[in-house]
Amino acid sequence: MTARLAGLLPGALDEQQTEVYHAITAGPRAAGPQAFALVDEEGRMRGPFNAMLLSPPVGLAVQAVGTAVRYESVLTDRVREMAILVVAAEWGSGFEREAHEEVGRRCGLTESELRALRADGLPDLADPAERAALNAVVALTCAGALSDQEYYDTVAAWGERGLFELTTLVGYYALLALQLRVFAGEGPADHYDTSRTESGTS
Repeated sequence: MTARLAGLLPGALDEQQTEVYHAITAGPRAAGPQAFALVDEEGRMRGPFNAMLLSPPVGLAVQAVGTAVRYESVLTDRVREMAILVVAAEWGSGFEREAHEEVGRRCGLTESELRALRADGLPDLADPAERAALNAVVALTCAGALSDQEYYDTVAAWGERGLFELTTLVGYYALLALQLRVFAGEGPADHYDTSRTESGTS
């Protein structure tokens, strides 16, 4: 599918849209070495971000949730990126997968771990806290709930705050995958399509 929503140039944005644009392109996502491009060569936001400009109040709130789960969470970088990749595999989101595989490499994920996640599997994790988190993410994406054992295992490893942040992360990246399908033209058929070269992140 082709994108249904045309990219908006920075100069064409109103005041509220500009606030959203700057929150995304000049915030924590833009700090430090870049493993992805937030905007194209003309300044249009890429991936799921462009659609956030359609409703600045909602878009600003959504991007703030993304900032919090990526940069203010008790979850480790490895757990965060593995969790995102589980969601990307479940939704067949090539955009999320490509973006966060690259981020994951920078966070220490190995190629074998990335291959397992890409194939809807779980890596062989030595760290029991990582295993608990990833088991919870799989349950959340597949069943939309946790058993009592999964709940208490995750709380034991990450605390109630960590579990809350993990469930928020799963919901946030599922939302982005949905927006990518609706507005950016990404469909389930893109699942496992390794020929795509575009990358970005959320």
